[in-house]
Amino acid sequence: MAQKLSESLTDFPILNQEVNDERLVYLDNAATAQKPNQVVDALTHFYQHDNANVHRGVHTLAERATAAYEDARHKVQHFIHAEKPTEIIFTKGATDGLNLVASTYGEANVTAGDEIVISIMEHHSNLIPWQQLAIKKHATLKYIELTADGELDMADAATKITDKTKIVAVAHASNVMGTVTPVKQLAKLAHDHGAIFVGDGAQSVPHMPVDVTDLDVDFYAFSGHKMMGPTGIGVLYGKEDLLQAMPPYQYGGEMIGFVHRDNSTWAELPWKFEAGTQNIAGAIGLGAAVDYLTNIGMDRIQAHEQQLVDYLLPKMEAMPGVTVYGPQDPAKHTGVIAFNLDNLHPHDVATALDMEGVAVRAGHHCAQPLMDYLGLVATARASLYLYNTQADADKLLTALQETKEFFNHGTVKAE
Repeated sequence: MAQKLSESLTDFPILNQEVNDERLVYLDNAATAQKPNQVVDALTHFYQHDNANVHRGVHTLAERATAAYEDARHKVQHFIHAEKPTEIIFTKGATDGLNLVASTYGEANVTAGDEIVISIMEHHSNLIPWQQLAIKKHATLKYIELTADGELDMADAATKITDKTKIVAVAHASNVMGTVTPVKQLAKLAHDHGAIFVGDGAQSVPHMPVDVTDLDVDFYAFSGHKMMGPTGIGVLYGKEDLLQAMPPYQYGGEMIGFVHRDNSTWAELPWKFEAGTQNIAGAIGLGAAVDYLTNIGMDRIQAHEQQLVDYLLPKMEAMPGVTVYGPQDPAKHTGVIAFNLDNLHPHDVATALDMEGVAVRAGHHCAQPLMDYLGLVATARASLYLYNTQADADKLLTALQETKEFFNHGTVKAE
């Protein structure tokens, strides 16, 4: 039976605390999500009962660890609807996965005069690898612009993606603007011009149903810690034929077939790309997070977050002195809300909100070209997840109003 969202609140003891004598309201989920007891318990159980290195070991603990590790791979495969478990590569995170593609497929297929197309709102993890690849290969890096309301400009995409394009790499959901991009349409546009499409799913996989087969993406990377799994674990999905043709990303143990004095052969997929001892516990913890999300249901999680956005976003947009960035229509906005308050520095806003127990992020959010595009240095950012409530949204609104009054009038909250 699917778990009720209201029941899930008890699974996160970290949220049951006070910060600065105020009830904690955690709204920094785009940076990392909190971990339910079920994930923490899975990690503890592994280390207390099954801890051993995976693959090739014949003793009982090694066999149990290997089974749990590979079972996590199958869970991820079904979670994102990949066709085969061999298309699931465990990585350190989305950043590692995107660098893997740039360093292997990109190195082998991009040459001088080719084009790489990304969007202006990319996280640095999906920008710098392509920027540096373009510099190294004397290729051209092109940016898809945004519409006036913060959506990806598909008319501009149609002009930027040409027969010279080899790679199109775009985030499924922006970590700043809250914009969801039409990945399926972009992938088709790339394929029509003979290019591949790389999706950054860091802000989408934790929050909405994702079907990589239906989207027809060639590669798709995401992080475990943003979907309530452990840190240091992530996933790269890749179409099997592309992964087969790519050289290894790293060399060493676990990824070899046979090593001779003068040459070596490589292991089969997916292990060709998993050199050395992997984050075994992290993968098992990620599998537990997948179980947790699946038990609740991604459709229900997306609907819950949308209800919160429908409630919160219009109120923030109507608040004097608050500027919200990204689509103004809540239906086109994820639970990531970037904003500024009056002429205050975002760090001052975040510090003031923290004094009210409200945790938000402030800075350029690893998206400096986007900040420059918007004419900003930084923003504050509130980001929602399945354990957030309307009471949390109200606390943010109240804390924003009190912050505004404090800086405008020098008043302090009554004790």
